[in-house]
Amino acid sequence: MQDGPRVLVAAALGKIIEPLLRQSLTDATLRIAEDPAAVERAVGERLRFDVVVIDLTWNDYAVEYSFDGLDVLDMLRRTRRQTPVIFAAQGHGVERDHLDEAVEQPEVVGIYRKATGPQPLIDGVDIAVRGGILTGPQYPSASSPPNIPRIHAYFGKGRGSTAARLAGAIASGRAAHVGYDTAAKLVDYLGPLIKDRGEHGPGLKMTPEVVYRWCGEHARYILSWCRRNGYDDMAARVVPAVGQREPS
Repeated sequence: MQDGPRVLVAAALGKIIEPLLRQSLTDATLRIAEDPAAVERAVGERLRFDVVVIDLTWNDYAVEYSFDGLDVLDMLRRTRRQTPVIFAAQGHGVERDHLDEAVEQPEVVGIYRKATGPQPLIDGVDIAVRGGILTGPQYPSASSPPNIPRIHAYFGKGRGSTAARLAGAIASGRAAHVGYDTAAKLVDYLGPLIKDRGEHGPGLKMTPEVVYRWCGEHARYILSWCRRNGYDDMAARVVPAVGQREPS
């Protein structure tokens, strides 16, 4: 009978690190899931994992706009089995929005930066299995400074739900052409967030074009938030026809 920890690694390139993990975590039951279907199968089984390591964003063109680590966290929550989670991050700026939400979740015990090599991950799994938290300079969260408003917090209250739908329409490619009234709403609902985050220069006019550009830059996270918060109709990307430009 296996007495060691049960570890799930949900990562697009999980097979690459699997041999090293097996060599280092000799008493562990290790499960690797490299795509959404494999993750769903692993999470849906009756086996309870002692720790789950999850890619925060998936370095896979086929799913980068439709699946990420926060989706995996949602899957785990649906099992109603509390499981410590370590998010594995690349350290790129495009992950910042995901990090801002991830570090606030109660299941998340720390952020592992892939650039630091495999040993911090191995150590982190051991810490998490023993009920600890990944802290110190070895495990920086790299989330936004405290004074930067979080997108998920803005979307989750008051006028934010309308702002989220508008942002989702743009990020998914469903709002290539809008009328005057809709353009005014874009500025009204999303402009304050963009300004408060310092992503548009002080004194510069906020325009629909600025909002479109911002939604393109944050598209991966905006679509992620929409599909996890009941806005599935806005969460799937519309691939532009030949000759059409995507939001940028």
